[in-house]
Formats: sequence, C-alpha cells, structure tokens
Amino acid sequence: MRSLTVALPALTPDGWLLFATRLVRLFAYGSLSVVLVLYLVERGLSEGRIGLLLTLTLIGDTIVSLRITTQADRIGRRRMLIVGAALMLFAGALFALTGDFVLLVIAATLGVISPSGNEVGPFLAIEQAALSQTMPAVERTRLFAWYNLIGSLATAAGALAGGGLAQALQDAGVLPLTSYRAIVIGYAALGLLLGLLFGRLSSAIETRSPPPTAGPSMLGLHRSRRTVFQLSALFSLDSFAGGFVIQSLMAYWFHIRYGVEPGTLGAIFFGANVLSGISSLAAARIAARIGLINTMVFTHLPSNLLLILVPLMPTLPWAILVLLIRFSISQMDVPTRQSYTMAVVSADERSAAAGVTNVARTIGASLAPALAGLFIGNLALSSLPFFIAGGLKIVYDLTLYRMFRALPPPEEANSQRSLSGSRRIDKSGGSGDPP
Repeated sequence: MRSLTVALPALTPDGWLLFATRLVRLFAYGSLSVVLVLYLVERGLSEGRIGLLLTLTLIGDTIVSLRITTQADRIGRRRMLIVGAALMLFAGALFALTGDFVLLVIAATLGVISPSGNEVGPFLAIEQAALSQTMPAVERTRLFAWYNLIGSLATAAGALAGGGLAQALQDAGVLPLTSYRAIVIGYAALGLLLGLLFGRLSSAIETRSPPPTAGPSMLGLHRSRRTVFQLSALFSLDSFAGGFVIQSLMAYWFHIRYGVEPGTLGAIFFGANVLSGISSLAAARIAARIGLINTMVFTHLPSNLLLILVPLMPTLPWAILVLLIRFSISQMDVPTRQSYTMAVVSADERSAAAGVTNVARTIGASLAPALAGLFIGNLALSSLPFFIAGGLKIVYDLTLYRMFRALPPPEEANSQRSLSGSRRIDKSGGSGDPP
C-alpha cells in the first residue's frame, strides 16, 4: 500500500475508497469463478445447461449495466453503485439457496454474477468516470494500470482462497456441494460489504454539472458517437472470443482434462492473475514509449498465440506454464484500452462511453459460454474453445490496428506535433549550437 501511495499521491479519499471497492469486488469474483461450474455440476446441471446459464448471466449483467450506467449521472453515481451491490447480494444469496434452474436463471439475469472472475455489472464504468476526474490526462494510463493491478491481485487472491477453502472443507469430510456453497455464501456477504463501502463515498464523485449540449445525443454520446460505436464493435468481438475461455470454464477444462483438484485450480489461477496484474504496470511504461494503440495490439497478439497452444501441450505442467506466460502479457491491453477510450471522446461523454463500451464487451462475452459449454461437454471437442478464442482475438487485434492507428489520443498527438516541430526547426538551422 505504501508503494501505491507513492505512485498515486494525488488520489483523493474517494479515489482510495474506489480502489478498495474494486479490491473487495474482484476478490469475490475470483473466489466464485474457480468453483462456480463445479458447484453447478454438483447441483445436477448438465454442461449444456451450465453454458446456457452462464450466457444468461452475462446477458442479465449487460441489461443491468446499460440501465444503471446511463442513469448514474442523473440519479447519482453513489446510489447506482449501491444498487449494483444489492443485486450482487441478491444473486449470491439465491444461488446459495437453490439448485432450481428457473430460479437460478432469475438470479443470473436480474443479479450480478461474474463467471469469468472479471468485471461485470455497472461498477467499472461508473468508477472509471469518477476516477478520471481525480488526475490529469498524462496520469490517466498509470492510474488505470494500478487500478487494474489491484483488481488482478484481488482476483488472484480470491481464486486462491476459493479453491483452497473448498479443498480444505472437502479434506475435512465436507461434501463437495456444501464446500462450494460456502464460497457462494461468501460471495453474497462480500456484496453486502461492497454496498456499505459505496455508502461512504462523498458527493465529490457525482457529476458537477449537467453535460453541455453538443448536437443530437444517443445513449449520452454526440461528437464521439461514431468512434465509440466502432470501438464497441471491436471490443465486443474481443469479448466474444474471451467468452469461450472464461476462468470458470478454463478451471473446469483443467479438471476434466487432467483431474486437477479445486485447491490446485485456485493456485493456478492465483498465479495467472498475479502475473496479469503485474503486466498492467508494464503496459503503462510501454504505452509511454510506443503509444496506446501499439501497446494494445503488439502485446495482445503473442498472448493469443499462446492461448491456442495451451491445449496442445502434452502434459499438465507444460499447459500450466504456457497459460501463465500467456497471462503475463494478456492484460496489457486493458488499462491502455480504458485510457484510450477516455482520451478520444469528449469530456462530457466519458461516463456514457465507458458504459457503452463495457456493455458491448459484456454482450460479446455473453454469447460464447453456451457454445463453449457444449464443446467442453464433448471430450473430442473440449479444446476447441481455446482455438476459437485465440483465432478471433487475432482478428480483433489486426482490425483494431488498421482502423485506429491513425487516431492517437490528444496527448500523443500533441507530443508528435511537438517533436515534428522541433525537427523542422533543427533542419532549418533555427536551433542547435551557434557556428
């Protein structure tokens, strides 16, 4: 925490509180993701129904996110964050109480559940908008890098705790279903804690004034509408690909492919998420040298090739090694993507832009798990999700580079113009040492 204080000295008390809520939330997501599919299997659901349920979970999160994020500035950011926490509590409690598929669908679509260990629901968009007010533009990428690092470490700790607790309970003679239910109950309790923390936020996180009018508006967007919609389409493709290999499905794949126990699964994804978080800090430094778009693409391409290689490994240690190497670079595009989106839109469109792009990502991710569940349920096709995910992500990277390499964020464009001007002066003899 001391190093974080040194790195982000200008962060406000509300900013620190938002970092704390991200830590609690991602710990809960990580703990649940490792055992969620195992829990549903113990509840008697087939792989096909589980995949459908995960898809409906993400679709429900999308609807909730769109509704809450587009109303947050008008109704109140703090109030909407508390509503999101209440929906997280509701979903966790209902999942813990019943194995009835219809009731689970209700909990999945109306509540907030993360089957991937990653951000879902309305929280990220609102927090991004609030945090963007706390620091100057030149610090934005570094702020988001630390924000993502905190989230990755929390997800890692949650995965380790969830898998470890389930394993410890089973070793003590507790039935697998009961051990997994304990994790689900803990998830609901952390939703309650999250609501209490959000209640401590001050009015400083609220919109200071109504957004200025700048022409026709759609979903809160005007001047940057085309850019946001293009980015949203690409981010949706990336998330659709990622939906084939969400953390809960990967954990189940390791379980059926190699017989990996919950405790070991927790350790694997603890290491994966720690490496993922550390890579966020490296992303900020790389972006300062080669730019946000280049960092997003050139670090993402090799990670996708490694993803394709995971199921091709001959043994469990090799599969784990390739997965960990992949995670060490796979998330460098996250803080850079968030920073780029905030940079290329107008200041009064940031909340809407974050909400729309995040919803697009959730929509994309919601479509894939149903297919992935069917593939994983068939031993001959169980590795196919890795190949589909890696291939589609490569298409996303190449398309993003082609469409947006000519649209740098303002701070990079200004830097390039300043450098170009300096070179022209040098060539004209207007600067340099006198003869």
